[in-house]
Amino acid sequence: MSRTSRTTRRTRTGRRVGRRMEPRYVKRRQRGLAVLIAAIVLMIGAVVYIGVRVSSGSGTDYQGEGNGEIELVEVPEGSSLSELGPELEERGIVKTDAAFQSAAMSTEGASAIEPGFYRMQGEMSAQAAVDALLDPDNRVELLDVQGGATLMDVTVVGGDTRYGIYSLISQSRCGVHDDAEGCLSPEEIAHAGATADLAALNVPDWAREPIQARGDDPRRLEGLIMPGQYVLNPTMSAEEILADLIKRSADRYNETGIVERAQAVDLSPYELLTAASLVERESPAGEFDKVARVILNRLAEPMRLEFDSTVNYDVAEQEVATTDEDRARETPWNTYAKDGLPDTPIASPSAEAVEAMEHPAEGNWKFFVTVDSDGTTVFNDDYDSHLADVNRAIESGVLDSNRGEAHTGPGGAEDVERAEGGDAPADGQGAAERGGEVIQP
Repeated sequence: MSRTSRTTRRTRTGRRVGRRMEPRYVKRRQRGLAVLIAAIVLMIGAVVYIGVRVSSGSGTDYQGEGNGEIELVEVPEGSSLSELGPELEERGIVKTDAAFQSAAMSTEGASAIEPGFYRMQGEMSAQAAVDALLDPDNRVELLDVQGGATLMDVTVVGGDTRYGIYSLISQSRCGVHDDAEGCLSPEEIAHAGATADLAALNVPDWAREPIQARGDDPRRLEGLIMPGQYVLNPTMSAEEILADLIKRSADRYNETGIVERAQAVDLSPYELLTAASLVERESPAGEFDKVARVILNRLAEPMRLEFDSTVNYDVAEQEVATTDEDRARETPWNTYAKDGLPDTPIASPSAEAVEAMEHPAEGNWKFFVTVDSDGTTVFNDDYDSHLADVNRAIESGVLDSNRGEAHTGPGGAEDVERAEGGDAPADGQGAAERGGEVIQP
């Protein structure tokens, strides 16, 4: 082969190669671009697919408002809505935490959820679950214990009823469980209060001995549930509910220094709680510490307390005015017929009433009387001045009775006449004289 021909082949080869390489590279580039486009399309499709599944409830979310099966969900104090997601997924209330978190983040006001128990359903869409937790109608009603509340219902003269704590617990519980199985009756709760072990009920050590002495009286726990609003766990038994309420109340009572302060006023902690219940029932607003001082002064004399609230505690129908017959009845609470304090508290004393007994006002008062319907209360340390104020109370009508009979008992005209003759009890008697007890439906 000649040199010229080899050059020509190389040249031809070079030309041939040069002409044919260009389309090959173009095809490669085209194939790479196609792969890139396909990948992008797949990625976009995947994103759209996931978004559709989340929003439509397919795969990662349920659809609708739930399956009708009631589920109770607790939002603890200080927790946020987003913290509930894992529990809701585990319990089958929502399908995935991811869907719930997405719904929570996109819902205005989701951060303002209130602590408590909420009624929800199984298999809710994430958005329905968030909406249910933000709807106040789904929140289980709080137990609201007012100052001066009693464990048992009270019938007021005229036919009205003031519901006791046992009934209020039942109403709260039965408002959650429509079925008879989940509901607790006042009688069931009272039975637990009367028979359950005191340690299991979280009764504080300083109250156990006098409560044990009451046997199986359903009122033996009187005074141990402090006034306030409580979130009840609707899944608890009657005994567990009472134990929870007593534990929380005992903690609050102890925070006032009840054990140490009782020694300072020469009472046991349980006696101080009992005296505080009298303050709660007898005192007008703003006078708690003065009434506390009257109680301590009369105990120190000693003088019988003769508080109508202690008479009313054990009568079938109550009003401020009491009858001669009722005041003569010997009961563990009637301070007309017994010396010292009642055997147990007669109501739930507030922290303010307990603190008033722990830090009573300074004074020599032994008598007090509310002289008008506005609640004006006058304190005296001598009996003659007190009788003059009792007359003012009589004239104002604060002792008028609704029993359909003239009230000739303590504080009435006959009592003033007897007092002037020296036969009336030392304090002139009568609810108006102390101005505290107001029986309301």
